[in-house]
Amino acid sequence: MRRVMAAVVLVAALSSGCAGSGLPRPAGETTTWSRDRFLRAHPPTGTPTAAPATFGKRVGALFSHDTKGDHFCTASAVDSPGRNLIITAAHCVHSGKDGAYLSDLVFVPGYRNGATPYGVWKVKAQFVDPRWAGDSDPDVDVGFAVVEPLNGKNIEDVLGSNLLGIDQGFGNLVRVTGYPTDSGAPVTCINKTTRELKYQMRFACNGYPPGTSGSPWLTHYDPRTKRGEVVGVIGGYQLGGVADAVSYSAYFDDDVRKLYERAIRGVS
Repeated sequence: MRRVMAAVVLVAALSSGCAGSGLPRPAGETTTWSRDRFLRAHPPTGTPTAAPATFGKRVGALFSHDTKGDHFCTASAVDSPGRNLIITAAHCVHSGKDGAYLSDLVFVPGYRNGATPYGVWKVKAQFVDPRWAGDSDPDVDVGFAVVEPLNGKNIEDVLGSNLLGIDQGFGNLVRVTGYPTDSGAPVTCINKTTRELKYQMRFACNGYPPGTSGSPWLTHYDPRTKRGEVVGVIGGYQLGGVADAVSYSAYFDDDVRKLYERAIRGVS
């Protein structure tokens, strides 16, 4: 329950290796990750520790209503035909079994200590798998949300976006960037993922407390286009993990692809 302590408080307040190709990459994009440099900074032995993130405008914090309260989860911009989609954990936008969608949410990309350099984007609609809504199934703890235009532009026009990686295997070198609730700025860490359960991935790095649920697991990063593929989000098993040093994600397979397709069609 560690990752959603703040989210639970919010809900109470509101109610009280590549196994497949993934989604097609745009023509001409490469998938260079600068692996040697990252591994020198984050050796594979032991558990690294997250550092302050100095980049990553496509990642942001989720708030209720506006930025006056605490941010409670993390989300990020993901490519879509409507250029208006973000991805997070299902438990960040829906309270699960016997619950409902959270209301009046806003996404603040690049948030830092009260500053909103890329604007405050209102969430228009959220989408989770019926098995999350009906039974809090951790294997589908992934959510999408459509955000409204801001100043006549869609969010992808302002931020760009990362791609959605489907069936990319359980072992990927990923960067995970997220917003701890008790911090005004994001943290980031790089390590290789492993398989935890049949439909769950594991990421080991110190420094992912409450608030980091929904943090994207970005792989296949291309430094030229500044784009990668989101192959996971903190959530799933143990709602993302009970220790700050170990995080989990539901595996992104056809269930996530179908949910994504529902979100881009706007089908509840």
